Amino acid sequence: MADSAPPGWIYNETVRMFATPGDPPFEDEGELVRHWGRAWGVDNDVGRIRSILMHRPGPEMNVVDPTKRIESIGSYGDLEAGWYFQSDSVPPLAEMQAQHDAFVAALQARGVEVHFVDGVDGGRLKSCYTRDPLIMVKGGAIVCRMGTRIRRGEELSITRTLARLGIPILRTLSGSALMEGGSFAWINPKTAVIGCGIRVNREGAAQVAEVLKRQGVDLLAIDLIGYDIHIDGSFLMIDHDLALVDPFGLPYSFLEKLKELKVRTVEITPADNKWIVNSLAVAPGELIMPEGATNQTLDRLAAHGIRWTVLPYGAMQLNGGGLHCSTTPLIRDPA
Repeated sequence: MADSAPPGWIYNETVRMFATPGDPPFEDEGELVRHWGRAWGVDNDVGRIRSILMHRPGPEMNVVDPTKRIESIGSYGDLEAGWYFQSDSVPPLAEMQAQHDAFVAALQARGVEVHFVDGVDGGRLKSCYTRDPLIMVKGGAIVCRMGTRIRRGEELSITRTLARLGIPILRTLSGSALMEGGSFAWINPKTAVIGCGIRVNREGAAQVAEVLKRQGVDLLAIDLIGYDIHIDGSFLMIDHDLALVDPFGLPYSFLEKLKELKVRTVEITPADNKWIVNSLAVAPGELIMPEGATNQTLDRLAAHGIRWTVLPYGAMQLNGGGLHCSTTPLIRDPA
C-alpha cells in the first residue's frame, strides 16, 4: 500500500503513528532519568540531600577596598561600584575558606554529592551564597534575577553550571522581575512560600508561581518585615511538619497560615544567634547549624527529636549569609 500511496499520506501516517503524548509530564521521574540522566529537582526542604551546589569564596573577595569605609553604617562599601562588606575588618579569606571547606566535608561525609559553580566573575563577593541565583523545583531550575547590583551577572555563571551538569532550566526570570532564592521555601510538596521585600518583588513571585502552578503547587507570597532581604533568615522547615522560626521576622498572617497547614514551630529566643534559623536540613529532623543556639532552643529541638551538628561559620557570616545561604540542593529525596 505504501508503494502506491501519495508521499503526503505516508508522511502524515508516519507522524501519526509516532506521535508522543504530553503525559507523563516533563518533571516525571522516569522522563527525567530517561532524557536528562537523573531526576533533578526538589519538592521539599527536608528530604535527604543527594546533590548540592556551592561556591568556595575566592579572589572575588579582593574587591573589598580597605580605603572604602562608610563609617555611618560601620561597613566597607562603594556605592558607585555597588559592593559592600559589613564588618570592622576586611574579609578574612583564609578563615572563610576553612569554614566553607569544613561545611563541604560535613556534607560529603553524609554522602552528599557536592558540585561547584563555574567561572565566577571577579568582584562578585556574594557569589559564595549559591542559594540566591536559582530555585530548584521538580524537574529542574528557575534562574533568578538578582535584586542587588553587585550580584547581577551571577545568573550567567549559574546558567553555565546548570548546562554543564545537564540540569533542565524551566525558566529564567525576565522583565522587571526581582527574585533571589533565599526568599523561597518549600513548606510541603504542594505548598511553597516567597517572601517579598527589597530584593524580591511581586513580579518575580508571579513568574515563579507560573512554573509552580503547572506542577500543581500553590505559592504563598508574603511581605517580609522592614528591610529583611530573605525569608530564610526567619523560616526553615526542619522536618515534614516542623519549622524553626524567628517570630519577629515573620508576619502574623503567615504564622497563622502555618497552623492552618498543620506545621508546628520551634521559635528561637532573642538570646539565640539569629543565624541558627539559617541552618541546613540535610535529612528529615537532621540539621547542620552554626554556633550560638541557647540551651533553651536546643532543648526545644531535642524534644521534637531533632538532631544537629554544629559548625563554626562566623567568618562566612561576615559576608552576609549563613549555612543555608551557602547551598542550593539540586536533588532531595521526596518528602
